[in-house]
Amino acid sequence: MSQPTVLAPATYASNEPGAFVTALRSPWYALIADLQETLQWTTVQYARSQGLKSMWLPLTTRTITCPTALGSDSEAVSVHVVGVDTYLPDSMQFLLEYAIRLAPGGSYSVLPSFRGETPDRSHLNQFTHSEVELPGGLDDLVRYVDGYVKALAQALLDDHGDRLGKARGDVSHIERMAARAAPFERVTLDEAVRLVGDVDGCVRDEGDWRTLTRKGERLLMSRVDEFVWMTHHDSLSVPFYQAFGDDERTALCADLFFGVGEVVGSGERHATPDGLRKSMAMHNVREDEYEWYVRLREEAPMRTSGFGMGFERFLMWVLNHDDIRDIPLVSRVDEPLQWPPAVVRP
Repeated sequence: MSQPTVLAPATYASNEPGAFVTALRSPWYALIADLQETLQWTTVQYARSQGLKSMWLPLTTRTITCPTALGSDSEAVSVHVVGVDTYLPDSMQFLLEYAIRLAPGGSYSVLPSFRGETPDRSHLNQFTHSEVELPGGLDDLVRYVDGYVKALAQALLDDHGDRLGKARGDVSHIERMAARAAPFERVTLDEAVRLVGDVDGCVRDEGDWRTLTRKGERLLMSRVDEFVWMTHHDSLSVPFYQAFGDDERTALCADLFFGVGEVVGSGERHATPDGLRKSMAMHNVREDEYEWYVRLREEAPMRTSGFGMGFERFLMWVLNHDDIRDIPLVSRVDEPLQWPPAVVRP
């Protein structure tokens, strides 16, 4: 591999005065700006080709997809907007589940999501979320995502392949994704635990539920394939809205691993009020906080499934980069807790 000629400026994620000027003058952020444009329009074109419609949806919500309960790993971001106590969205999923009843062929959005967590090398607490809700089940969803990420990879090669090669020294991983004719490999969580459980630190076992650690995700990729789906997680390891598998022990959900590990998270939703109520009780989620979500299934029953993919994590993989905090064009990392005496960043 040749030495990359474009490097991310480490100073931009800091609070140094004038850090935004560094970004404006950086070839790194000029490249990312162009990659974002390609991702945006390819998302629109692919979704329309599959019969999905874009919905205009608000950036506030009274219901959050990751409540403080089993299967949830982040805190909601509460805000006060024109006198109303509400939340910024951690995902547009619930509103897309509403929207698909108005657009039965499917709905999609590309909007910011907000999580109450501390950013690190692979996580942002404010990121750009590509999300879809489709009619049908988990297999329909996996087919959509397989085609979607391959379309993104091909578009990036078509629009920026030479530039990416010169900037980062290698685009072979993007070429392999774009050229993959067959579906990506699939293993269940049970199979994944057998495949990587011999190595300490790869499986987190809480007794009632298990999941793979980031170390386990990477080992699974090395032992199966660089692009691999892990399906049928333990029900209590994922949020309450994921439908049950053949029994209540497993959920009809799937994560697509490549690059850093999980890049796409997805699942089939509970289609009936009874199944949803049972799952809410298992996850210790209060039904009164999700009354409208239960009623949605009573008034407009529908089998749907959906996914979310953070574009910044996808771009980490595209750029062969190891720190997601260098990806956003405007950083929101390590901001002062109080309003500063002088505003030094956009």
